[in-house]
Amino acid sequence: MTGVSPSALAGNYFLRGMSDDHLARLAALTSVVTVPAGHRFFTVGTVARHFWLIRAGQVAIDVDVPGQGRLVVQTLGRGEVIGVSWFFPPFQWQFGAVAVQATEAFQLDAAAVRERCDEDPDLGYQITRRLVAVVAKRLQATRLRMIEFCAEPDGRFAQELAGLSALGRPPPRAETGNMPAAYEKPRIGGAA
Repeated sequence: MTGVSPSALAGNYFLRGMSDDHLARLAALTSVVTVPAGHRFFTVGTVARHFWLIRAGQVAIDVDVPGQGRLVVQTLGRGEVIGVSWFFPPFQWQFGAVAVQATEAFQLDAAAVRERCDEDPDLGYQITRRLVAVVAKRLQATRLRMIEFCAEPDGRFAQELAGLSALGRPPPRAETGNMPAAYEKPRIGGAA
């Protein structure tokens, strides 16, 4: 599966600063793939068998919104990791990913990397620490994209408000002024 040198992996932003020993272990589980624009790496609910580190190109992380089609949550580029669900049970993708342009990436065997992490707790810590940072960034990107989507004139929230107005019902009151009442901040403390 390999042909990738540890020094090539060392240049990837996600793995930067990792020890030579850890890079050598990962290099043994890595291949280089090139995919055309439009190639779908994975869809929601499928088994996460690999993950990728982008060398060149761009990949969109997306989610299928019923009645709206696919919504791009974030676009990734050089040095970024495609996919985090491979590391967390039940090892199924929670988002989709598609190449926006021709993309070259390191492809790593997910099960084998998890096994190496179990065998070497320091490697497991290094991967976990990096993935937690990626998850935090993706969560923030998802939150911002949801806010944008709800604020769009033809987005789901706008359609809900239009539907309520057509029924002669007032729009929901929300502290944020932009979110449905279901998203209001909970009241803490005494009576309302």
